[in-house]
Amino acid sequence: MHLAQNNKVTSLLGLATKAGKISSGEFMTEKTVKEGKAYLVMVADDASDNTKKKFKNMCEFYEVPICFFSEKESLGHAMGKELRASLAVVDEGFAKAIKKQLAQTTTE
Repeated sequence: MHLAQNNKVTSLLGLATKAGKISSGEFMTEKTVKEGKAYLVMVADDASDNTKKKFKNMCEFYEVPICFFSEKESLGHAMGKELRASLAVVDEGFAKAIKKQLAQTTTE
């Protein structure tokens, strides 16, 4: 993964967090998805297999896009927190911008 793209994604996460458009932590991410408020779920690459499987199945069921990105430390750091294994973006604009950056990352 290109570092510049990675930085763009993390800075978007930071902006979304400041705007109050992120819900993070396993419980809050799950709650947000089940309430139909999530536009994108991000799970850290280094999260447990159990956590990844749980969110993958849940997102398929609720038809929410999911991506596996970076590690818990980076996700947490982007939000000004310690470690975060999962988060949900609750704003459509931020979700689209993040997905666009992630798509560019995979095509380069």
